Amino acid sequence: MLVASWNINSVRARTERLLGWLEARRPDVVCLQELKCTDEQFPSEPVRALGYHPVLFGQKTYNGVAILARVEPERIERGFLDGEDDEQARVVSATVAGVRVTSVYAPNGQAVDSPAYHQKLAWYGRFRRWLDLRHRKDDLLVVCGDFNVAPEERDVWDPKLWEGQTLFSLPERAALRHAVEFGLEDTFRRLHPEPGRYSWWDYRMLGFQKNRGLRLDHVYATAPLTALLRAAGVDREARKGVQPSDHAPAWARFGLPGEPEAHEDRFE
Repeated sequence: MLVASWNINSVRARTERLLGWLEARRPDVVCLQELKCTDEQFPSEPVRALGYHPVLFGQKTYNGVAILARVEPERIERGFLDGEDDEQARVVSATVAGVRVTSVYAPNGQAVDSPAYHQKLAWYGRFRRWLDLRHRKDDLLVVCGDFNVAPEERDVWDPKLWEGQTLFSLPERAALRHAVEFGLEDTFRRLHPEPGRYSWWDYRMLGFQKNRGLRLDHVYATAPLTALLRAAGVDREARKGVQPSDHAPAWARFGLPGEPEAHEDRFE
């Protein structure tokens, strides 16, 4: 199973890029974030024409998450279902071929110590409680998306410059770490210990061209699924060209029982 996660940064502005990427890469499951559209505005028909079943949790203008799967998804859930959900569309889950898949778009936090920043930390608390209440460590579970946190210094192009800033502040990193300590592992880091590999680059100041980026997009998996991990990476090619998203897709490939072994990775 090839799983990818991509903050598309407005699907209506990048529909053709999405469709071309789906056709070229052919992932089995795609988690999208920052749709910036309602369910009705999502390009469901052309996505279905490419063989994908869309699961949508859209929101007008802001946020929005989706799961696109080649196998029809089951047990669809939107939000944390904890009685505290607001109107922000940030979490959607479904079961695909026996694997529980969740697409996550964590709050940005704006500026350290701002109200939005404290709301971000609170959101991460809800995220951990959701994991504890609705999942088990031995589930086949993959949680992926734009977490808006670079976990470690090797995930930031200039840690000294970013020290104490939103996306890399110590409280944010601790909040993410506490959440994944539920029993999730960073699939990329399991296979790639090296620095200098990012998934987000600012549009300004030639950030992508100079590789001044942060690794904010992650594919996390529980131990039973991580044991089946075969490859992982970031699709930098999707960040190139005209009017790209500022994010590139993160991906991981798992060798599920009964699946034919892939002879090559579609992302490399």
